[in-house]
Amino acid sequence: MNRARGDVARAAEQVVGDMYLRFVVADIDEDSERALGVLHAVWNLRDAGSLYAHEEEHHDSVRWWFHENLEKPTRFTASKPPFYRKKSRAISWFKDSATQHLERVRELVAILETHAVPVRMLKAQRVGYVVYEDKNQVVAEPFSDMTC
Repeated sequence: MNRARGDVARAAEQVVGDMYLRFVVADIDEDSERALGVLHAVWNLRDAGSLYAHEEEHHDSVRWWFHENLEKPTRFTASKPPFYRKKSRAISWFKDSATQHLERVRELVAILETHAVPVRMLKAQRVGYVVYEDKNQVVAEPFSDMTC
């Protein structure tokens, strides 16, 4: 009896699938031609000298945390080698199970909102052609009908 319940639960998980989250601003990324992610958006503010000193320190500590706790994707395109000739159209999404990573991203969202930069949180179960995946994220080239 328990075995049957377990089989039904596993089947339900497969049908529902993972949920993926992405935090974006209104700016468009040159490569992906999609909404710019918050990690790049905050970096752009920092690079322009628009952050206060304490925000720069906070940004730097969050970036360092990501450097230590998030795998660097090995691909950003579904194209065949040589990759350098192709535009990297893939975008990164956090898995909803990456709770620590999402907490850290929200810290960067707070910095952007302090500077009146609106941030949207996108949710999707279908993110496109996956070119990289690990336990915390996927990188995917969006399907043509996606508006992310």
